[in-house]
Amino acid sequence: MTEAVRESSVNVGALTLPTREAGPADGVPVVLLHGFPDCLRSFDAQLVALGAAGYHAIAPAMRGYAPAAIPSDGDYHVATLAEDLVAVLDALGLPRAHLVGHDWGAVTGWMAVAMAPSRLASFTSLAIPPLGGMGRALLRYPGQVRKSWYIGFFQLRGVADRAVAKDDYAFIERLWRDWSPGWSAPAEVMEHVKATFRQPGVARAALGYYRCLFDLGSPANRRGQRLVRAPIDVPVLAMHGRDDGCMDARLPRAALKEHQLRRGIELVTIENAGHFLHLEQPERVSARIVDFVRACP
Repeated sequence: MTEAVRESSVNVGALTLPTREAGPADGVPVVLLHGFPDCLRSFDAQLVALGAAGYHAIAPAMRGYAPAAIPSDGDYHVATLAEDLVAVLDALGLPRAHLVGHDWGAVTGWMAVAMAPSRLASFTSLAIPPLGGMGRALLRYPGQVRKSWYIGFFQLRGVADRAVAKDDYAFIERLWRDWSPGWSAPAEVMEHVKATFRQPGVARAALGYYRCLFDLGSPANRRGQRLVRAPIDVPVLAMHGRDDGCMDARLPRAALKEHQLRRGIELVTIENAGHFLHLEQPERVSARIVDFVRACP
């Protein structure tokens, strides 16, 4: 599978983001953003499927996930992540692209479709419900707070950093097991993830995403809060694993604000899959993505 995937990089300001690509360079572009705790190789199956369908599929590393991609100011606010996506499109000379995101990549996507709808032809969210209605959804399903225990733990600077790195990132393996119960990540997949986190500064950067969530007074966070409430003028596909141990599979429907999603949304539940649904059921997820982007020229 990986023979069809090419490695490259893209510059976003002072940051250099490694990328993996597949498909013809002149094909309609599809950008895929990975989540936590993960790496850009997570989307190899989708890169190949999209490339075989004639699309130019591009998976950049998120900021912080490579030494040359770590910002000196520690800015991992969601609005900044969305600005990175626009900067990637600019750097690649792409006026418009389809977008796929998983976990933090999907959080970034929800922000980006509100920030720059003219640059995005469609958005596929994997494992993350619509952000605009999350407050209401959490009131309905408060058990999600228990599932999200790690967010509070990550605020313990130093303590959390050591715990995550201990025993060659056994903490990350635990999260993968908890979030995708009944599925074991192949050893090769986990090794790629651990190799990413072993790089200098990457683990701290990844935790920085969660720490910036609590930087409530920052201009970037205030901007993000405004964008969460903004209308979305991009067609959306939201897919969730039925057995997701990280995000309650009932949240997407509970968080749905149809008046906010002006171009509509399709909610899809993937059976026999958890949080890493694109790895657990790669053929089904890839086929859904290809069909969706074809329907959104």
